[in-house]
Amino acid sequence: MTNLRDMPQAAPAPEAGGARSRWIALVVLCVSLLIVTLDNTILNVALPTLVKELGATTTQLQWIVDAYALAFAGLMLVAGSSADRFGRRRVFTAGLALFGATSAWAAYSGSVGMLIAARTGMGVGAAMMMPATLSIITDVFRDPGERRRAIGVWAATSGLGIAIGPVAGGLLLEHFWWGSIFWVNIPFAAAGLVCARLLVPESRNPAALRPDPAGSVLSIAGLGLLLWAIIEAPVRGWSSGIVLGAGGAGLAVLVCFVLWERATSHPMLNLAFFGNRRFSFATTSVALAMFGLFGALFVLTQYLQFGLGYSALATGVRVLPVAGLLALVAPLSPVLVRAAGTKAVVGVGLLIVAGGLWQLSRTEVSSSYGDVVGGMLLLGLGAGLVVPASLDSLMGTLPPGDTGVGSASNGVSVQLGGALGVAVIGSLLTTRYQDRMGPPLGPYRLPHDVSDSVLGSLGGALELAQRVGGTSGRLLAALARSAFVSGMGLGLTVGAAVATAGAALAFAALPSRPPADAPKPADPPER
Repeated sequence: MTNLRDMPQAAPAPEAGGARSRWIALVVLCVSLLIVTLDNTILNVALPTLVKELGATTTQLQWIVDAYALAFAGLMLVAGSSADRFGRRRVFTAGLALFGATSAWAAYSGSVGMLIAARTGMGVGAAMMMPATLSIITDVFRDPGERRRAIGVWAATSGLGIAIGPVAGGLLLEHFWWGSIFWVNIPFAAAGLVCARLLVPESRNPAALRPDPAGSVLSIAGLGLLLWAIIEAPVRGWSSGIVLGAGGAGLAVLVCFVLWERATSHPMLNLAFFGNRRFSFATTSVALAMFGLFGALFVLTQYLQFGLGYSALATGVRVLPVAGLLALVAPLSPVLVRAAGTKAVVGVGLLIVAGGLWQLSRTEVSSSYGDVVGGMLLLGLGAGLVVPASLDSLMGTLPPGDTGVGSASNGVSVQLGGALGVAVIGSLLTTRYQDRMGPPLGPYRLPHDVSDSVLGSLGGALELAQRVGGTSGRLLAALARSAFVSGMGLGLTVGAAVATAGAALAFAALPSRPPADAPKPADPPER
């Protein structure tokens, strides 16, 4: 395995434009990044609308969310290595153009299947954009202190996108059709393309290795099979042959991916990076924090609309504290790292995430918004501490010529952690919901399509309850809400356990600071 110290470094280049130019470029990158992070949350408030308009089940909602995350995570390593090889700005602008085009496709999708396909395309575009933005920032900001501040702004922008998403989605759904939540991406993409060409410097690694198509295929196939098994398990049965087969095949393919990356002379992901604990445990910490955050948002937006009866806009406003606090805390995280060290900030942040998930898991049918807002605030606070601190730890270990692939590794951890959070927490919710709903409805022998709708989602059950009316309708609605809240509690309890385990791992293994003999950063890459 190639040692990090022996890897080819990019050729030195003259300084590009000074501090003002660097910060202008950062603004352009962050504004473009906004639509990628916006799309992670703007869809959440529309999930109940998709149940009503497209007849989507909870399982289909998981696929609408996770198709984006799967393409995002599965292709980000490919995109990161391509950015290092062919030019980071070039890959970034190509991804921005693709993201805008597939957003238009998603806006006019007429079925669940078409929407899932469009969301996959959006994930491909996002995969090309996100690692390029972070690698360009790492390239442009060479001073460690300035880099920390820039990464803090980058992370705050991600938090701002999460914050704006629910409110923007609610406003659009109040006045326009559901496709408008995707159409809003297009003007941002157009403006970003123009500004990036004018203001963002190009950079690449002239010694980049050739592409690794086999590694790309193995990573996508392995992640896809694993997520498919988790999401489909409640529908097909956790012990069904096809679910166990797909899950086992996914794990086997991921093992093959690791073996291939160790053996090939031109790996897509240099596994030597993971020999540095500041890299490996930072990526793990981010993934576990996103597991809880994305999984919680997936169930909370449905609970606020279906359980508490809020509109899409009112739901967006009530989710705002999560992302708003994340955006406020993120720039302060690097300051805390300098004072207390990475280990303390990341470990405490994950404990706070776990506390928020546990508090939310105690929700009951009779609970009000005031009973859940405390847990939501803890989620935002914890994630705001974990993400920038982990990012700084991770990016500080990378040679400049490989910042594209390295930052893509961070993006993979974010999206894979989020996708698994939606898949696992959503699947546990669905399993408990169906277990609670199935026996009471069994004696009524409902038509197959009606039964699928009621067992498929809380929205389907409430729609039938409204049609039935009277005492029977009220009893069905009460049963469905009780089953949903029980399933939500189960899923969030598991999420809290995962975050607690992540905190223990961070306290045990994540170094607080770089070693005293760490090599100094190499010269900036060629522009």
